[in-house]
Amino acid sequence: MTDTLTPPVAMPPVPKQSPVGRAVAFVRNGWRGLTSMRTALVLLFLLALAAIPGALLPQRSLNSQKVDQYIADRPTLGPIMDRAELFDVFSSFWFTAIYVLLFISLVGCILPRCVDHFKALRTPPVAAPRNLGRLPHHASETTDESADEVVERARGQLRGWRVVVRPGKRDGEVTLSAEKGYLRELGNLVFHLALVGLLVAIAVGKLFGYEGNVIVITGDGPGFCSTSPAAYDSFRAGNVNDGTGMTPLCVKVKDFKADYLDNGQAEMFKSNISYQAGADLATNTWRDTEVAVNHPLRVAGDRVYLQGHGFAPTFTVTFPNGATRTETVQWRPDDARTFLSSGVLRIDPPGGMYATEEERRKNQIAIEGLFAPTALMHGSLLTSAFPRMDDPAVAIDVYRGDTGLDTGRPQSLFALDSEMIKQGRLTKEARVNLTPGQSTTLPSGVKVTFDGAKEFVNLQVSHDPAQGWVLVSALTMMAGLLVSLLVKRRRVWIRAYPSDASDGQRRTVVEMGGLARSDQAGWGGEFDKLRTRLLGAETEK
Repeated sequence: MTDTLTPPVAMPPVPKQSPVGRAVAFVRNGWRGLTSMRTALVLLFLLALAAIPGALLPQRSLNSQKVDQYIADRPTLGPIMDRAELFDVFSSFWFTAIYVLLFISLVGCILPRCVDHFKALRTPPVAAPRNLGRLPHHASETTDESADEVVERARGQLRGWRVVVRPGKRDGEVTLSAEKGYLRELGNLVFHLALVGLLVAIAVGKLFGYEGNVIVITGDGPGFCSTSPAAYDSFRAGNVNDGTGMTPLCVKVKDFKADYLDNGQAEMFKSNISYQAGADLATNTWRDTEVAVNHPLRVAGDRVYLQGHGFAPTFTVTFPNGATRTETVQWRPDDARTFLSSGVLRIDPPGGMYATEEERRKNQIAIEGLFAPTALMHGSLLTSAFPRMDDPAVAIDVYRGDTGLDTGRPQSLFALDSEMIKQGRLTKEARVNLTPGQSTTLPSGVKVTFDGAKEFVNLQVSHDPAQGWVLVSALTMMAGLLVSLLVKRRRVWIRAYPSDASDGQRRTVVEMGGLARSDQAGWGGEFDKLRTRLLGAETEK
């Protein structure tokens, strides 16, 4: 016997894919991966994770001075963090990239689901399975009614269901397929579409909106008018907003009230203000209202928030020729619990008092020190015992010399330039503690009087043209989520056919089965109610 070996069959060579084909396949696979629900969830998690530095670290758009101080305190790590845009998180390239990818992923994921849902709405319920007894919920009975009568009666009871009646495979057999709960998927789609709308509304608000912060001293001061970014102490405009075309709005602050607990913790801030907007500007009509924390003034599409408060000491400087200058300037609260504040006041001598400009600059007055709303003395050291202004006092250093008012260089509002002091351009002439009404006289004959203090408030004017759409999107998201959680997707089938009874009586066998598209507590109880209503008798399970 001779063994013969069958030669192997030669396989045809696999054709090599062209570079264009590989590129198309790479783009197609990348798009499928980006638009999957898993990727959307990962990007949503990354977006929440990326927002954490924005909540923990000072942001330049909110407080640039605090950011500068944070970087100065960390000369090695601070610049690295700044280059990574950790102080501008919500406008950084990496946060924007996650935001855009999440938007694309959601759109690419939702649109095919919308098409599938539309097709499902046009597709009739599926035919009855061959063996209804294998379903999680089933029942059967025999009745004297005909199959057509049984099915027609059940059809009349299934209002609100999508129902299709089909002939069966047996002679005289009739089946009924019913389905309900399409709103579940619709609610899920509405939730995700509203989420996309929310992302779009937030992006539009950031692009076309603006935010400005301004400190206003209470009382009969001039207030401010939001006609230009120059009216604000800090201003941030959207990427496509150049700061022009702003909503005209004028605000005056009458007073500020704060309620404190016994431990000094603030319980409530509120302020009475007067404002003008719209037609009121032409008629010079002022309207009174009250703003408080989380209760802003909403007018002309803008919101005016009460962000913070502090104290502004008032000093009167009397020069040797009898001329006086009175200034009130806000000082920075350094202690959030007691509101011990620090700051600087720079005063220029009256014109014509000195023969030359150089001599005038050498006799400018600078006052630097601490303010305590409720003074507590430790020897000669001043501190504050309570944040309310019960017993105000200041501890100040008074300098004479060139304060830098004429240099044009930006200077800190709360501290003197230490280099000017080192160079001898500013000379300290007094260090004293003062209460309201007390004064000190410098060797040059200048008299400095502490007149007391006023309170100031920090107001934020926020313009967001898409804020209404943000609210609508958020409410729509909640409505869609509730629908998707409460509505159940379920199917019911009924099969009716003549029995094979040997006694000659014509009877009908009725089988019923039910299936929930997802595990839903309570579906068994609902099926029992449906069975009683549709079959109308005690049945065998």
